[in-house]
Amino acid sequence: MELDFVRWLTEQIATGDAVTVGIGDDAAVLNVPANRQLVVTTDMLIDGAHFELGRHTPEQIGRKALAVNLSDLAAMAAEPLAAVVSLSLPKAEANSTLARDLTSGMTVLARQTQCPVVGGDTNVATGPLVVSVTAIGTAELGKAWLRSGAQAGDRLLVSGTLGGSMQGHHLSFTPRVAEALELAAQYEVIAAMDLSDGLALDLSRMIQASNVGAVVDIANLPISQAANEMAQQSGKSPVAHALSDGEDFELLLAVPPATATRLLAEQPLECGLTDVGEIVAGETLMQRDAAGATSPLKAEGYEHR
Repeated sequence: MELDFVRWLTEQIATGDAVTVGIGDDAAVLNVPANRQLVVTTDMLIDGAHFELGRHTPEQIGRKALAVNLSDLAAMAAEPLAAVVSLSLPKAEANSTLARDLTSGMTVLARQTQCPVVGGDTNVATGPLVVSVTAIGTAELGKAWLRSGAQAGDRLLVSGTLGGSMQGHHLSFTPRVAEALELAAQYEVIAAMDLSDGLALDLSRMIQASNVGAVVDIANLPISQAANEMAQQSGKSPVAHALSDGEDFELLLAVPPATATRLLAEQPLECGLTDVGEIVAGETLMQRDAAGATSPLKAEGYEHR
């Protein structure tokens, strides 16, 4: 099965100028551009925790496995270079068709983001389906975005809309790679991360890394239509969904006030940018309502079980 899959994969995957040796040898060989640093991220997705093989197609699962890694590269303002993929197929489902379908879900996104798959591994086990992707990118020397570095007075901006991801966004989202590279080339970004576990929980991680506090302006949250729809059934408010549903995979940026003003006026991204609060002194996470009253904001978000 593995040999059959590798033969098929070699025919499907396009390579780029960065790939000297791709699939078919003991290891891949990549060219690293001068004056750039490697940025490496990996995510493991497990049936029952991150997807359900009985509900979601292999193509959807494969696409998401690559997309979450590309979202991490975007959060670092890194340009994709290549990816490697490892599959652990459950014995009851183990066949080259499943492996092909999982990989097929990645190929379109890989081409769109110029991130060729250059290797990996396939095994069969008694456990659930496991898809592990490692993505490699490059960033200008010393210019990779980090969670740390946010300073009191910085404004907090998010891309896109938030909440309701389990309505389908968690499988079909577009990692903000192109958007991050565009922003990094034209604007000053002090700190950044992607919103994988929800604004409240992920922002708490940013302020912890930066040793600062934050205030979220609840009335300004860009709430998705899906979050509004979920609120009608869940008993939670749309705001609660936007703060803690997770799996949004949007960008969270801390930028100087002057940069925020420019970004909001120019709106360079098709998905939009919204000012959702500010970085403050201290190390507390707060929320502020439309009347200006503040209260503690719990760092709650999506937990993989």
